[in-house]
Amino acid sequence: MWVARELDPTLPRLLSGTWLPQPRSLGAISLIGADGAPFTEARLRGAPSLLYFGFTHCPDVCPMTLVALAQVERSAAVPPVRVFFVTLDPARDGPALLGAYVRAFDPRFAGLTGSQQAIDALAARLGVSLHRIALPGGDYTIDHTAALFLLDSAGRNVAVFTAPIDPARLAEDLHRASRWLSVGRDAPGARS
Repeated sequence: MWVARELDPTLPRLLSGTWLPQPRSLGAISLIGADGAPFTEARLRGAPSLLYFGFTHCPDVCPMTLVALAQVERSAAVPPVRVFFVTLDPARDGPALLGAYVRAFDPRFAGLTGSQQAIDALAARLGVSLHRIALPGGDYTIDHTAALFLLDSAGRNVAVFTAPIDPARLAEDLHRASRWLSVGRDAPGARS
């Protein structure tokens, strides 16, 4: 399968990620934006997006990934891509805290929360695993898959990037994939 994908000129060749053989629907989404408004799968349509799962109390990978994404967003060579940070810790990451957290990295980033059940369902559909680890003193942390999901303008997952995220390589990959991200009648990525 890898050889066939590498030889397929109709798919982009990524430096730091994996382009999926077929776009994958995320299914129904029922989350809450940092503004407190409902967030459904319809809000992922209309423009390409990057989706990342993490939590505000993360000591390292989550903030490093958001810093890398902010660097990518400031790159003039990158086509417009929205960034959504989905918390894996809705008990501590309410809409206001989540909004302030992501805006500290880039004011264009959007934070998403919701019920633990809705977040777990979306994470499971994308293959994101999470495990709550108890810490001394009653606190906890969350071990989780550190993956970044690229969505096309139809809101379908088309590529996956894993940590650590290199901003220059990700920017190049987004540039390479840009013509596959706008889904329309004549776009290369217009498969259902």
